Amino acid sequence: WTARHHNLNHYITCQDQYSLLARGIERELIPVMKDYSLGLIPHTPLAAGLLTGKYRRNAPMPEAGRITREKRQAERWISDANWATVEKLTAFAEARGHNLLELAMSWLAAQPVVATVIAGATKPEQLEANVNAADWALTTEELQQIDTITTNMQ
Repeated sequence: WTARHHNLNHYITCQDQYSLLARGIERELIPVMKDYSLGLIPHTPLAAGLLTGKYRRNAPMPEAGRITREKRQAERWISDANWATVEKLTAFAEARGHNLLELAMSWLAAQPVVATVIAGATKPEQLEANVNAADWALTTEELQQIDTITTNMQ
């Protein structure tokens, strides 16, 4: 309204934390974004790496991993609830011939307000995996099943 009223350029995107493990913006921000035709650029789309599949409960943490290197990230993402969700999401993806990273990226790509997904990569093969992950077009039924897994676990 302010931009329109003062003949200014208006916002076209928001950037906020959004992933299979961080869906809190769905309550308030996403409805507003839909009302005002704004796009979302989710930050931390892979939950600091927890949604890549390289972390496993009760297994040694990868030395180069963000969660391993940064205590703040570990405190934010490592919890029994998140482990349980990751395990269920991993089983869901594997039952369909995919991996957790592919699920995380495809799920974001399927969200109507998501304008683009920017995921960090430190190796060329990670970049390629991120790009290829969005090739999985989730069905309406799969999206509902994912909602059941992620909303019941948080």
